[in-house]
Amino acid sequence: MRTFTAVVERCPDTGLYVGYVPGFRGAHSQGETLDELHRNLEEVTAMLMEDGEPELETEFVGTQSIAVK
Repeated sequence: MRTFTAVVERCPDTGLYVGYVPGFRGAHSQGETLDELHRNLEEVTAMLMEDGEPELETEFVGTQSIAVK
């Protein structure tokens, strides 16, 4: 079993949750709820892994808060 980190955002135009796995080409999806997005991301990631272990283009490190005056 392999674990990936997904970045999740909410589209202000559609209200949909959009998620992607940083550096994993093609590993992105959307959903009306966070649960639906999670299932969709699991499905697309599993499908992409059928071709073998991915060579990630980048590695997720974390997030930072930026304060602007």
